[in-house]
Amino acid sequence: MIPADLRYHKEHEWVRLSGKQATVGISHFAQDALGDIVFLDLPKVGTSVKTGQQIGEVESTKTTSTIYTPVSGTIVQINADLKDQPEVVNADPYGKGWIVVIDLADPKEVDELMTAAQYDAFLASQKKG
Repeated sequence: MIPADLRYHKEHEWVRLSGKQATVGISHFAQDALGDIVFLDLPKVGTSVKTGQQIGEVESTKTTSTIYTPVSGTIVQINADLKDQPEVVNADPYGKGWIVVIDLADPKEVDELMTAAQYDAFLASQKKG
């Protein structure tokens, strides 16, 4: 089930908007494709980021995958719990498995991301390819 209250990026990150801040994580589809996550390389608090920029990496038993930021701004919080418990991303990708919180440079950027229905259609189109 793809949560309807989030917005989605083509690289399989999600955004939960809260005022002028965005919580970012990776989608259920992404964590499922990665398999068992064993390590996350997270950015430093205070880092300025631009939409589409690499902000970290996820290592799993299968592969290493890049984490991209779907929005621009400044990283104000990272999920430090993931350092010792990276598997939380597998267990709860839309909840406790969040990755960073970004102070948005432009909250309107979130409107450019896919809705849950659009992301669902995007995933379906990827499977056909």
